[in-house]
Parts: sequence; structure tokens; C-alpha cells
Amino acid sequence: MTIPYRRIDELTRAKLKTISTATVATILHARGLRNQFIQGVFRLTEHRRPMVGQAFTLRHIPAREDIDQREIFRDPKHPQRVGVESVGPGDVFVMDCHRDPTSASLGGILASRLQSRGCEGFVSDAGIRDSDYAATLDLPIYVASRSAPTNLTRQHGVELNVPIGCGGVPVYPGDVMLGDGDGVMVIPLEYVDDILPEALRMEHYESFAQAHILAGAKVTDFYPAKEEALRLYAAYKAQNPMPFGEE
Repeated sequence: MTIPYRRIDELTRAKLKTISTATVATILHARGLRNQFIQGVFRLTEHRRPMVGQAFTLRHIPAREDIDQREIFRDPKHPQRVGVESVGPGDVFVMDCHRDPTSASLGGILASRLQSRGCEGFVSDAGIRDSDYAATLDLPIYVASRSAPTNLTRQHGVELNVPIGCGGVPVYPGDVMLGDGDGVMVIPLEYVDDILPEALRMEHYESFAQAHILAGAKVTDFYPAKEEALRLYAAYKAQNPMPFGEE
């Protein structure tokens, strides 16, 4: 399947893995983007590895009983099946299930296939079945619920790699999906290079500020930084350089 957007490089991916969704939310908020956090999903996976990849999307409409029978999964052109066999390294499979958690958008077998293809993660605003098994996979999974009923009870897959809504957030193919313990932020692809330097600086400073606040310093002296905090931070930075050679 042709990918119509640019791929982020490995250095960009490595940098993103050191940045929290909270930091990205703050920076995008300052740029006027205030609806980039996918609502109502949680990290199912037991590991805490961050999720970084680009959105490969699947859009659903509500199911119809005379069409959405189990036999349709025998069709190799079924959008869900095509999607699972198309995603790979660098991709996060993102589903628009119109925020309905009452059925499973994926199960253990398909989740296993995503992992074996090197997919970077899975995000859906519906449920997942076989959740005890799926939680053990080395695949970041973010869903709205644990739900045994098949997706066919509520969802009908119609289209791949088109703009969708997931958890109330617009997701365009190629957008960067960043996931951690808080949830998932959607970073528009055109903003990634712009926000990365600021995000790395923010993370570096906040590690310094956290140590002082744990030692008893007042939040208002260090966050946001006052003059004395900036002086101390300059000395700290001289001994603890910014990662990736950033300044």
C-alpha cells in the first residue's frame, strides 16, 4: 500500500521516546492545538515501553446485521484484514470505532499478527478481546475497554488510511502517535520538527526541577523558573548536558 506521507527518521523516533505526552500536550496547547489527547483509552499492555509511530488508520461505520456476519472475514479484502497485513515497522494501527466500547475492535490473534509484523502499536476507541493474553504482548495497546463481543456486533470496517476520529481527536494518516502511561497524544506530522527541541529542553529542565522540589524547594521558585532557579540550572546543565547534543 502506498504511503502518501513522509516517514520520520530514527533519530526523531529516538528523541520522541524520551518525551512525555504531558510535555507534548503543554507545547501543543501553546500553539493553539488543544484537542490532541485521545480521550477514554488506557494502556492495556503490561510493559511500560513508550509508543512512537505514525498513524495507519481504519474507519468504521455502525454494523448492519444482514451484512456483518462471520463469513465476511473470509474475504481477504476485508479492511480489517488488509490493515493487519499492511501495517509494519514505523506504523501504529489506529481505529475509529465511534467511541463505542461495547465490542472488541481487535483480538489476540490479530494483535499477535501486528506484533509479528513489527507494528509499533495499536490504538482504538473501542474494546479488545482476549485481553489477558494481549496485555502480555510486546506491542503497546491502547483501548477503551475489555470487551468479549466481536467487532461485527457493532462495527463495519470501510476504509483504510483516511482521516478519522479516535477518542474525539482528528487523526490523519502519518500523524505521530505518542503513547505512555497517561495515554496517547496525536502530533500532527507537520508539527513534529518544530516542537521537538522545545520538548527536549522542557524534559531536561523538569528533571532538574523535580529533584529540587523533592528536596523541599517551593514549586513557585522552580516551576516556572525564577532567576535563582535558572542560575542553578545553568550549573546543572554544565554537568548534565542535554541529550542528543541539543542546546
